[in-house]
Amino acid sequence: MPTVVLMDSSLSMTRPVSVEGSEEIQRKNLAVHGLTMLFEHMATNYRLEFTSLVTFSSLWELMVPFTRDYNTLQEALNNLEDYDKTCLEAALQGVSNIVQQEWGTSCPCQVVLVTDGALGIGRGSLRHSLQTVKQRVEDKKFPLPFPFPSKLYVMCIANAEEVHYFEHSLYFIILYIYIYIYIYIFIISSFILCFSSIKSMFKLIDQAYSPFHAVMRCGNLTSDVQVFPRPEPVTIDEEVDPMPRTVQTDLEIVGFIEIGDISSPPVLSRHLVLPIAVNKEGDEIGTGATDDTEEETPTNQMAGKSPNFCVLLHGSLKVEGMVALVQLGPDWFGMLYSQADSKKKSNLMMSLFEPGSEPLPWLGRISQLGPASDAAENPYGEDDSKSPFPIQPKNKRSYAQNVTVWIKASGLQTDVQKILRNARKLPEKTQTFYKELNRLRKAALAFGFWELLKSVAELLERECTLLPDSAHPDAAFQLSHAAQQLKLASSGDSKYAAYEHNITPMLTDFSGGGGADRI
Repeated sequence: MPTVVLMDSSLSMTRPVSVEGSEEIQRKNLAVHGLTMLFEHMATNYRLEFTSLVTFSSLWELMVPFTRDYNTLQEALNNLEDYDKTCLEAALQGVSNIVQQEWGTSCPCQVVLVTDGALGIGRGSLRHSLQTVKQRVEDKKFPLPFPFPSKLYVMCIANAEEVHYFEHSLYFIILYIYIYIYIYIFIISSFILCFSSIKSMFKLIDQAYSPFHAVMRCGNLTSDVQVFPRPEPVTIDEEVDPMPRTVQTDLEIVGFIEIGDISSPPVLSRHLVLPIAVNKEGDEIGTGATDDTEEETPTNQMAGKSPNFCVLLHGSLKVEGMVALVQLGPDWFGMLYSQADSKKKSNLMMSLFEPGSEPLPWLGRISQLGPASDAAENPYGEDDSKSPFPIQPKNKRSYAQNVTVWIKASGLQTDVQKILRNARKLPEKTQTFYKELNRLRKAALAFGFWELLKSVAELLERECTLLPDSAHPDAAFQLSHAAQQLKLASSGDSKYAAYEHNITPMLTDFSGGGGADRI
């Protein structure tokens, strides 16, 4: 997920810090030192991450747009200028605008805020913003929480004594009011501000930007891989006592399936799978993937010459047009597939399904899938002209039934006209007439549309009086019978107004029935 580094460039960041045995330094120098460690770590282990640098004081400025060039980020960080007072609200609004313009509102993003914890003074300060937060109109709301999925990391360049003294400082206020968003506060535990304490505070590196290494297995074949970005823990809300589920480092391929059978399933997240080449001594050489801006180093050349199961799997899935089902944990599955970025470049991707034994209803339980060769006959046919999927559910879905919906008056008029057309063709259309009549009756009862039943009954009685002399005698009996049944249903009688009750054709001498049912 992309990262926005939000750097405080106000005057309070220029406050000096005395360090024994060295020249006087500023808090800004400590912040630059910490971010330099972060950029160096990301350039080595997280180089596919898009990162942007934004500075703020009373105004905010986009120093470096989203990029993978960490040299550019470092150069801009070293050339930061000092400005006036702190205004965090404007900076957070700027971050929101930048991310939405570049990634939209569905892409998760990480925001790293580096500040000294000062609230600012006067209008635009954090204290003023939060005091007026409930008196604002819709278009001037406080920018937290962000309109996109996010994690906010606050790196506070202040010692433990200052943290205790400023009990209403930035991180406590945000933590108190916006506890329901993902926010992580990092402070210095010691009373001395120095480069070593900054290094211990930036444990953010290990928490948010540690690479996710795993072993991918398929039978006796294995491959060391890196999954990017790092899969986040998933919590199922439906559980009584929900516990976060994490992706295991042992990814077991349980089978393969046609792309057409799995179609385009709903997924929680998508990740890039990169092979990690290992030399004979067991030391990691690096990932086999190369970026467009990355130079061919001897390490990359060595990794490209090493045989790797991950590369074999990627090529096979691409050529055969299949996906691999992979087990991520107990009762949790995902899929591996080849995705093309361009005509010449493609990547091995992994998508995570919802936890559960049946994440895709049209496949059934994944644990019950087996090799096609074990079936009595080929489920795909001799010429691959058919497919065993989708599996029909045992219970008929509500959305799979033909439900009558009248959104416009024209739809209701069409259904009534269809009944009248069949009524004029009785007795040849007896079955169709009663089928349409019962469909309309059930819909009217479901909606409580009693007046419709009375009106249709009157229409049927009118049609009965307008029958020509050449009409079949059975037509008049059926129309009168249907009209009477609709009137009984509209009166609310428990027997004839039941939803499950169907109006059946009247048995007459002309329709082959006995005379006892005649009217």
